[in-house]
Amino acid sequence: MSEKKERRDFSGGPLCLSGRNVTKTFGMGDKKTVAVDHVNFDFHEGEFVSIVGESGSGKTTLSKMLLGLMNPTEGEILFEGRARDLSSARKKREYWKGIQAIFQDPFSSFNVFHKIDSVLLDCINMRGGRNLSHEEKVRLMTEACSFVNLKFAELTNKYPFELSGGQMQRLMIARIFLLKPRILLADEPTSMVDACSRATILDMLLDLRDETGMTIIFITHDIGLAYYISDTVYIMEHGRFVESGKADEVILHPKAAYTKRLISDVPKIHEEWDLSTVDLLAKEE
Repeated sequence: MSEKKERRDFSGGPLCLSGRNVTKTFGMGDKKTVAVDHVNFDFHEGEFVSIVGESGSGKTTLSKMLLGLMNPTEGEILFEGRARDLSSARKKREYWKGIQAIFQDPFSSFNVFHKIDSVLLDCINMRGGRNLSHEEKVRLMTEACSFVNLKFAELTNKYPFELSGGQMQRLMIARIFLLKPRILLADEPTSMVDACSRATILDMLLDLRDETGMTIIFITHDIGLAYYISDTVYIMEHGRFVESGKADEVILHPKAAYTKRLISDVPKIHEEWDLSTVDLLAKEE
């Protein structure tokens, strides 16, 4: 990957998604588990935000609530400054026009019975392009594939499972290019692809943000990737945000002990690896 991108300050800009004391609990009584514990956040238009945490930190549960796939137990989520209303199927569909996702596993993100043409045409139809001419639809699909360095002419009449993992993730980004939502939630989109594809996908996400002005919420366990790509970083431990702020402030001048541990756990090629935290975790288990 190239050197880290230029940061932008969005703190004074319009809000697109906010949360106040958002909480999610599972079970009851002695078996109750608090997956997300009274978190607060403000995501601004055009901002690239990373939510960083280890497995079990609550970041995926939070992402499901942001997408409207799961309701908070307490607190509220605001969309464009207003309390979000997902009380009917119609209202959910309307909300999903403004927020879309790229998931960790590209192989389970597509319907295996639908060809790539059908996948991309569905996106055009969702954006109100059902009555466009065939030539215009092909032009839009070609443009979207070109944006992610794929050739539509080579993909037509193929199924997604005929592509590599990296190509499938790029096809997911092509879908987003066609849909142009206000918010993209990318949940570990690079964890199942090789290092070269990872760099390409991250740069494509940045290009997508710059091209469309959408807000991107990047869910990851890799604090190095978060530093490379983000304007703002939220550090999540045991369902809480233990630290948040501009990427340079959080990563270069961490205050929370958990943030410091995440940074120390990043392997450094020219230094001896510190495995003390691994030993500590093993004793805790």
